[in-house]
Amino acid sequence: MAPAKSILVLSGGLDSTVSSWIACQKTTPLLALTFDYGQRAAKQEIRSARSLAGKLGVAHRLISLPWLQSLTHTALVDRAQDLPVLDPTDLDKFDAGLDSAQRVWVPNRNGVFLNVAASFAESLGAEWIVTGFNAEEGATFPDNSVAFVQAADAFFSYSTLTHAKVVSYTLSMDKLAIVRKGQKLGIPFEDLWFCYEGGERSCGRCESCLRAHRAFQQAGLTQLKGHL
Repeated sequence: MAPAKSILVLSGGLDSTVSSWIACQKTTPLLALTFDYGQRAAKQEIRSARSLAGKLGVAHRLISLPWLQSLTHTALVDRAQDLPVLDPTDLDKFDAGLDSAQRVWVPNRNGVFLNVAASFAESLGAEWIVTGFNAEEGATFPDNSVAFVQAADAFFSYSTLTHAKVVSYTLSMDKLAIVRKGQKLGIPFEDLWFCYEGGERSCGRCESCLRAHRAFQQAGLTQLKGHL
């Protein structure tokens, strides 16, 4: 039986990259999509995603969403606001994580991404949409959760004639498990961009950096060019 065809939702971050690498082993990826919705790190994410898609040998397409930028007023997009900064000891505290998540929330972001990807999937004949959701952030970001994936599958069973399904190979993993999987796969971690900011180096202070840095250090990766 031929492997399923897939559309990759690739931000260039840790989770989507590991999930995409696995997808290239288990599926036939037709296209990798990266979204620009005015986020602070858009240029870095696009650069990273293009490089990674090239190494995977998958066609890459950038989708611009200026309308999403125009109605988003959280710190991830609005540079007039300060990004939330967590103490590393707060990473596993639900209330602190929830406050951080709400301050960078983009209205229906993952819902929009999946719907766009579903349109490409139906048009190109792909059965699966591959994403990089994870259990660690799923605790405070409901659009990273198992329930969200199940709801998306139910929705697409009506909205696509091909009944596209959402697959995230990292869905049940925390960041450390994702890093360890990436090590086994030989992923070029130095090519990733997981920081909320868009500077030359990752800021090391935002929640996304803190979670990634902790996982890299726990996995023994204490020197990572451009990040640690």
